[in-house]
Amino acid sequence: MNWQDWMDTGLRWRSQNQAPAPRRVMLVDDSVSADQAFRWACEGTAMLWTGDFQNARQLLQAMARRLDRPARAKRNLLTPEPGLLFHRHRQEQARRARVLSQLLIPLNADYSVPLRRAPDARQACTQAWGEPDGALSRVSLREWQGLIGAYEWRKNGVRVPALHALREQQARRALDDNDIHPHYGVFSPVRGEYVDLVAQAPLPAKSLAFDIGVGTGVLSAVLALRGVQQVIGTDQDVRALDCARDNLQRLGLAEQVQVCQADLFPPGQAALVVCNPPWLPARAVAAIEHAVYDEDSRMLRGFLHGLPAHLTPAGEGWLVLSDFAEHLGLRTRAQLLDWIKDAGLVVLQRHDIRPRHAKATQGDDALAMARAAEVTSLWRLGLAFKAALPSPTCP
Repeated sequence: MNWQDWMDTGLRWRSQNQAPAPRRVMLVDDSVSADQAFRWACEGTAMLWTGDFQNARQLLQAMARRLDRPARAKRNLLTPEPGLLFHRHRQEQARRARVLSQLLIPLNADYSVPLRRAPDARQACTQAWGEPDGALSRVSLREWQGLIGAYEWRKNGVRVPALHALREQQARRALDDNDIHPHYGVFSPVRGEYVDLVAQAPLPAKSLAFDIGVGTGVLSAVLALRGVQQVIGTDQDVRALDCARDNLQRLGLAEQVQVCQADLFPPGQAALVVCNPPWLPARAVAAIEHAVYDEDSRMLRGFLHGLPAHLTPAGEGWLVLSDFAEHLGLRTRAQLLDWIKDAGLVVLQRHDIRPRHAKATQGDDALAMARAAEVTSLWRLGLAFKAALPSPTCP
């Protein structure tokens, strides 16, 4: 294959993270050294790989090790002020992503990779990008690997203990698959503590609930299995809506749960409104990060501000939120309480749980101390002033 002729045909740039197409691209193969590739990547030169695929994987790992060494060396020299630690950590993450994204692989028109020993990932590409459109293209090897990982998560599913326990408690019909299957670009419910909080908190009523930011549909499924007669889940992201519908159908809950596209709330009011917003007020730099980073706490503040208009007089709003941002100095508890009060809400009760993920006890990064102190809470919020409200609808 004449790679220069192949590249001159005009390769489409693919990036679900909306990264800009590289300005400078050079052809490289197995003869390039890791040190040279690392220097080019740091200078902003992208490299389209034409050699053995497995060697490209090894080169990417070697480049990552060169990024990690100075980060570890500087860690003890960093200021102990948590906010600065966080921002420097984010800068390191952004630089790491930028440098490692400079190693590219080519894709044929059917999404196959025209390299020796390349795996067949056409189905994973189709799930992420849709059916092939007949264009030759190029993609960051790192992003392509993330796409493969997401495909495996979707295929294998994520076991959520609370879902299995609720199905047994409610004597529901046994299913072959009780797991949650996250789609590409939809945050996986691997941190189960927030699900446990929603599974255990006392329900104010079982007539109707809203699930704001439905994601994979896991919290809607929990509410339905707890006996809530109707759940309406909302999300802005089409991928999330498709993912939630798929999971709820698989779990046999599609008749109990409606899924609507909306910015926060559907029309109407409910006796229970649940929201698990992103917990860190910072800018997301990749699509998947929107589940974690919420610049200027937009979703959190929007939920609190809009909640009174969507609660029945005796209803409750459940805000499920980690206090990680507080330990990092990005948001204070007083600020959160002021937002709650200013919205015309009162705190009825708070349920806390400690995280169980590995980084909470074993992390060695710059944010380890904040992670060790983290607590996730379910804030049960009620109306400070109650008034009669009309009944709900969903378009």
